Amino acid sequence: MSLFGTSSGFGTGGTGVFGSTTTDSHNPMKDVEVTSPPDDSISCLAFSPPTMPGNFLIGGSWANDVRCWEVQDNGQTVPKAQQMHTGPVLDACWSDDGSKVFTASCDKTAKMWDLNSNQAIQIAQHDGPIKAIHWIKAPNYSCIMTGSWDKTLKFWDTRSPNPMMSLQMPERCYCADVVYPMAVVATAERGLIVYQLENQPSEFRRIDSPLKHQHRCVAIFKDKQNKPTGFALGSIEGRVAIHYINPPNPAKDNFTFKCHRSNGTNTTTPQDIYAVNAIAFHPVHGTLATVGSDGRFSFWDKDARTKLKTSEQLDQPITACCFNQNGNIFAYASSYDWSKGHEYYNPQKKNYIFLRNAAEELKPRNKK
Repeated sequence: MSLFGTSSGFGTGGTGVFGSTTTDSHNPMKDVEVTSPPDDSISCLAFSPPTMPGNFLIGGSWANDVRCWEVQDNGQTVPKAQQMHTGPVLDACWSDDGSKVFTASCDKTAKMWDLNSNQAIQIAQHDGPIKAIHWIKAPNYSCIMTGSWDKTLKFWDTRSPNPMMSLQMPERCYCADVVYPMAVVATAERGLIVYQLENQPSEFRRIDSPLKHQHRCVAIFKDKQNKPTGFALGSIEGRVAIHYINPPNPAKDNFTFKCHRSNGTNTTTPQDIYAVNAIAFHPVHGTLATVGSDGRFSFWDKDARTKLKTSEQLDQPITACCFNQNGNIFAYASSYDWSKGHEYYNPQKKNYIFLRNAAEELKPRNKK
């Protein structure tokens, strides 16, 4: 990872006489830019699994496409391939062996993209856009889980046109995460459902939302034994809830924190509050990253309950993020999320995916 995070090209980003005219507001952190980014807002990012040599990144977009890049050790990115849907791609994930990518779209279908043959076939169908897709690898089965705005959660073995199972949800699926043997789905109207996946998927528990506003993103975290033990849930109101499934002391162990808000604690001026668009946990340290409509990313240590870092502000929202399998690379996407409506949409504005060296900045504060 020699070149990761080293600033490339011009300038040291000093602020000149005229304020910040000399800094590059689209990439204020001077991170590596991925070549040939999508032509419309970027909805999802995912790095290849540890079973694959090297690092490959996939990104889905509102231009109906999913793209794959190879990320070389020197920081160079090489576009490898892309596939199309007939509607915006809302989510994408990898199979555990890295041979396939699964994509979910507003066209109400999910596809399986075989990277070796570069062929994509439909493997799932809903009555509404598919918002979330995840690969489940259990000892006795493997399947794809799709969550849709048609209020169903479906499980597919990828070979049959019919689902193995379909579970009714109280509302539309807004976001989901899977770390076997646990899945969590957050829905419209602040619904929150945990599923257990052993033997076969089933509803485990419905949880009263710890947040008062619309759910936006969710990510499962693990304990020291590498078992899923809880989740972080982000809302449109600049807040994240850390929620354990079976904590020793729920009142103390579960908490929420504010993030992606302007002007800190200064109460004299009204605070601008932004959506938390994505949450990702570091695969080694268990610390987490959040990205928001304010155009910033932040790194957090949930155990010490401290903020590790906040980025400079990009000139547009950050819509997606992820870590690679060893936690050395943090990828984040800069594109419009429509949080301020159509009048703030500028079709001339480019979309970007940035790569940052994450090896040091996500280490917990006081490693025990």
